[in-house]
Amino acid sequence: MSTLVKNIVRFALLILMQFFVLDKIHLHQMVTPYIYFLFILWMPFKFNRTLQMVLAFALGFTLDSFRHSPGFHAAACVLIAYIRPFIINVLIPQEGADSNFEEPSARSMGGIFPYLVYAGLLTLIHHGWLFLLEALEFGNAWYFILKTLLSTIISLALIFITELLFSRKQKFRTNTV
Repeated sequence: MSTLVKNIVRFALLILMQFFVLDKIHLHQMVTPYIYFLFILWMPFKFNRTLQMVLAFALGFTLDSFRHSPGFHAAACVLIAYIRPFIINVLIPQEGADSNFEEPSARSMGGIFPYLVYAGLLTLIHHGWLFLLEALEFGNAWYFILKTLLSTIISLALIFITELLFSRKQKFRTNTV
């Protein structure tokens, strides 16, 4: 399957799963699981930053359109799409997985721990920015911090389960002809 078709299918499935299943789950108005941004985490290494940010905006805008919200998800998605290359450069050696694998995964990043750090940081940033924009106040800082941390933990668990259920087989690319 081509990269374009694979990413279109991912985009649609993640948005539909988020809107029709996960948006119906609210644990005490404290925990809201999000995994739609997994599309951004799984973008190929070779996408340039502008394309990543345009696709992230489209992803967030699509969910905002379904939920009739004023762009909070679009802002959070664009933020993590902007930060993503910096985190990848820190976690992967310079001549590492980005030249030998197509997209981030536990295998391409050298193990489960670097991948969980990658996914965890981006999830925490996404949730923190999203909930800050939704609240637009610092009135109850403990509620904001607790909601962000609990939602991040639940979302990371769902991301890990998704990784296990839908393993992405990636071939090691070499420079030989």
